[in-house]
Amino acid sequence: MDAGLKRELEEKVRAGERLTREDGIALYASDDLAWLGGLAHEVRTRKNGDVVHFNVNRHLNMTNVCTASCAYCSFQRKPGEKDAYTMRIEEAVRLAKAMEGENLTELHIVNGLHPTLPWRYYPRSLSALKEALPDVALKAFTATEIHHFETISGLSASEILDELIEAGLESLTGGGAEIFDWEVRQHIVDHRTHWEDWSRIHRLAHEKGLKTPATMLYGHIEEHRHRVDHVLRLREMQDETGGFQVFIPLRYQHDFVDMKDGKVRNKLQARTTMATGAEALKTFAVSRLLFDNVPHVKVFWVMHGVQTAQLALQHGADDMDGSVVEYKITHDADDFGTPNKLGRDDLLDLIRDAGFRPVERNTRYEILREYQGPDPDRRESPQPMRV
Repeated sequence: MDAGLKRELEEKVRAGERLTREDGIALYASDDLAWLGGLAHEVRTRKNGDVVHFNVNRHLNMTNVCTASCAYCSFQRKPGEKDAYTMRIEEAVRLAKAMEGENLTELHIVNGLHPTLPWRYYPRSLSALKEALPDVALKAFTATEIHHFETISGLSASEILDELIEAGLESLTGGGAEIFDWEVRQHIVDHRTHWEDWSRIHRLAHEKGLKTPATMLYGHIEEHRHRVDHVLRLREMQDETGGFQVFIPLRYQHDFVDMKDGKVRNKLQARTTMATGAEALKTFAVSRLLFDNVPHVKVFWVMHGVQTAQLALQHGADDMDGSVVEYKITHDADDFGTPNKLGRDDLLDLIRDAGFRPVERNTRYEILREYQGPDPDRRESPQPMRV
């Protein structure tokens, strides 16, 4: 990138001027990661100061049986496969109750698109979980699942959301987004929920007062221009609804664990490489700079590794997700040593070690507890990048 364009982009960012599609593509083309990260860090500091948010959550996947066979997915199983499972509601409640320790504040629920489970299973599950865990927020279902519920129930998405909210739903999850551009999407997705229905369902949720996350699966067969297009679609929708609380770039994973049963379910990995740490940091930085109207950018440490997640906090991210114990959707695919579990104390240490001040939040991003940051009097204590 020539010096003149760099200055122009810096001036636009510092003036709070909205970046264009061409600006986003130019930022991705830059090989100056330090400059790019510094610019994104200015924006995250302006929006969130020296804070890094986290919450105490657990993931619950009630079934892995799915009608779809998305090219990137290793989670789905077909009916009758040896390790296919579907929980009875009582079993899901029992498992959730066992996760209740450490002052749990959120249960994150995502499932396969089960071909025969009746619609009533889902609101009844939420009702039972809410009764068992009244103080825990239920963040449940992707827009793809809501679209599936329309098919199996005959109800509209609006009616479905009303029933789920009455049963205890506090937020949708952000999944099912992948990459919205059809040029890429037609090769990676094997379900019928695309941008039109994904955005329709999140718009309905926003109209009903729900705040939702938005995601992007990157690092597979897409190009930088597809990532820019993805973010700009969400940014335009955010201008209309204001309902997105957080943007979450998710790093595409290769399938190593499932090879052990002799099946490679990831149909992309023979022709793909996973995004490097530098590419991940660039994606966080450009996302933060483009998505000017969303308050938070989250790094999901499970899909990036702990060290890359810490560095992402210097490249635009201000949220480190939660104290996940078990995450079945993706795996620690490239042996970078990501732990299976991080507790509250682990997250506090990681955030402080990255030079930031930890703040515990709930699903609505309301502050539950603020903690002390790194000791400024200790010479060896890390400090955030200065702006």
